[in-house]
Order: sequence, then C-alpha cells, then structure tokens
Amino acid sequence: VQLQASGGGLVQAGGSLRLSCADSGRTSSNNAMGWFRQAPGKEREFVSAISWRGGSTLYTDSVKGRFTISRDNAKNTVYLQMNSLKPEDTAVYYCAAGPRLPITLAAYEYKYDYWGQGTQVTVSS
Repeated sequence: VQLQASGGGLVQAGGSLRLSCADSGRTSSNNAMGWFRQAPGKEREFVSAISWRGGSTLYTDSVKGRFTISRDNAKNTVYLQMNSLKPEDTAVYYCAAGPRLPITLAAYEYKYDYWGQGTQVTVSS
C-alpha cells in the first residue's frame, strides 16, 4: 500500500475542496480508509472513515453534514468532499489505510497501518 494524498489548497470560508487519496502500491480493497487532520500546534485528529466496501462511513461531529467520504475501489482511490469550509478546518490532511479494520474502530489512529504524506488545506476567513 502506497498512499498519495492530493487536492489540498487555499480556499475562502464557505468554499469547497475535494481531497483524493490514491493507492499506487499493492492494493487490497479490504482496507478501511480514513482521513485525519493536524492543525498547527494541535494533535492529529480523526475526520472521517469508510469501510472497505464503502457501505459504512464515520464522521467526527464537527464535519457532519459538510464533508462526504467516498471510495472507488476500481480506481484505488478514496475521496473527501469538503463543503462549507471553515477557518477551523485549516490543517494538514492525511489519509490512512487499515487492513480489515471495522468501521467501529476506524476513529482510532493507532489502528491504521499505512499513511499518506499529507496535503495542506487552508481556509481563509
């Protein structure tokens, strides 16, 4: 598994971005996929996750109704559509893969085996 996150950038508050996480390595569609973020001076926190078949999703409360996670296993890619962005969403966003990780445990950072390099999202007020 080799994860490459992309799609970050600078956007005004209220705007949208779509992050992508592509697996260019030996891929297993049995991986649950998660997005985490780390703001300056803060610990990395869970944002969203999706089960390996895509039937189950999980979101942290602060992004519910604004962010949508999805996956296309044929393209080995997971997406995070971020709408109604707020300045407090500013962070480096990381994707991660957890082999056979159940969605009930997908908010726990230590449960993931593989991590991408991160993509910067900056939301201006």
